[in-house]
Amino acid sequence: MKQKTVQEWMPIQKIDEDGIIKLKNQKNIKLMKIVPINYNLKSDLEKKAILNAYKIFLKTCNFNIQILIQSKKENLDYHISNIRKNIQKTKNQYLKNIAQEYIEYIQKINMSKKSSTKEFYIIIENEKNHEKEFVQTEEIIKNELKEKFFKIKECLSRCGNSVIEISNKKEIIEILNSFFNTRKNLYIK
Repeated sequence: MKQKTVQEWMPIQKIDEDGIIKLKNQKNIKLMKIVPINYNLKSDLEKKAILNAYKIFLKTCNFNIQILIQSKKENLDYHISNIRKNIQKTKNQYLKNIAQEYIEYIQKINMSKKSSTKEFYIIIENEKNHEKEFVQTEEIIKNELKEKFFKIKECLSRCGNSVIEISNKKEIIEILNSFFNTRKNLYIK
């Protein structure tokens, strides 16, 4: 049995310059990044408003979406290195002790996986039109995905989130690679 190459295995046929990903099953998808708010820091009144806005988002988006969450463990080496450099510069033993305790504290948190960052993405796809005579042109597909993007952006902005359209081909490849190549994103000490 012949093994498939990575290109044969992946469902992606092509990534257009405008950020539309063409899949091998003839579907087209668009990727967007969500920068969330810190819900826990909001007042009760703000939380109610956010939840109501989120309900509107769910009712308004009457099309399929896929939500992806990616956790990445933080690499704190650079931060720790800077602290150690500052420790060497100071003569105050009390400050040295505090800095060393802080380094141990953040290393402990990092090892217990409490210092991971999360990135949120939404994937939308164009709906296939089942009429035989109707052929979806690139422009129709692009407009449909753009309309869905703006609908999501408007609704999630009401919740306080930022929605970023990802249309840079290189950035899309990096994001897809980070999902398919999860070992690269692990920080192992």
